[in-house]
Amino acid sequence: MSIPTSEINSRQKLLIDSKAKKQESKIWQKFRQFYLGPIIAFVVFLALWQSVPVLLGLEHYILPKPTDVVAAAIEDWSLLWPAVQITVVESVLGFFVSAVVGIGVSILLASSKVLERSIYPYAIVLQTIPVVAVAPIVVIWFGAGYNSIVVISFLIGFFPVISNTLMGLNSVDKNKDELFTLYNATKWQKMWKLRIPSALPYMMTGLKISCTLSIVGAIVGEYIAGIGGGKGGLGYSITVAAMQVKTSYLFACGIAAAILGIAFYLLVSMFSNYMLNSWHDSAIKADK
Repeated sequence: MSIPTSEINSRQKLLIDSKAKKQESKIWQKFRQFYLGPIIAFVVFLALWQSVPVLLGLEHYILPKPTDVVAAAIEDWSLLWPAVQITVVESVLGFFVSAVVGIGVSILLASSKVLERSIYPYAIVLQTIPVVAVAPIVVIWFGAGYNSIVVISFLIGFFPVISNTLMGLNSVDKNKDELFTLYNATKWQKMWKLRIPSALPYMMTGLKISCTLSIVGAIVGEYIAGIGGGKGGLGYSITVAAMQVKTSYLFACGIAAAILGIAFYLLVSMFSNYMLNSWHDSAIKADK
């Protein structure tokens, strides 16, 4: 006995509807698990921020409301947007240099215990020196402007890359290392085919830390070596806004810097997932 066509279509429709509902349920569960909490916290924070100055009767130059900050950003957008673009360029250059130099130096140090014991302590010393103390020397050597700002950004972002990468290169699985030795692999074959791939998760962690610090370094550099005349970044804009007591615009610059840091971190995280998601547990679990 054959099943009527109408009944088959009805069953297919029910099956499609069931799959659609399951998909919607999964999307809602994922949204509730990862995004709902932060969104609610953000809305509550904005509501408190908006109401506190009104309830306490604070003037806008003491504590501006979110609406004041948005209005200041719109009003001075012609100044804010070029400043953001300049800081982005400086941060990206500083991060790129810190990544290339940090990974290169780490590989060099990991290839020789003598080099590691001789040079790595000075990298630690460089990190312990306050950047504010080094920045005037950088300005004297490289001149005021972009060069000094990129160098300061590099100095702040350099150490996380070298420390994490070096840790990864020295944390190779002993059994795998012995297997390479058993097959008479040379030191550089071990480095390129075993140690560097094994160090990738550590390397990505260092890059994630460095990318946010590079923005901090660029802004610190702009405080000291920034240039005006429409060519200054967020650090220079913050300095000028503080001198003119433009608190709302000052908040707008700070929030713009925070958004840059978040965006930069997300981009590097996407790159990290791309490099690791096919084989490393951290990226695979994050996808799930």
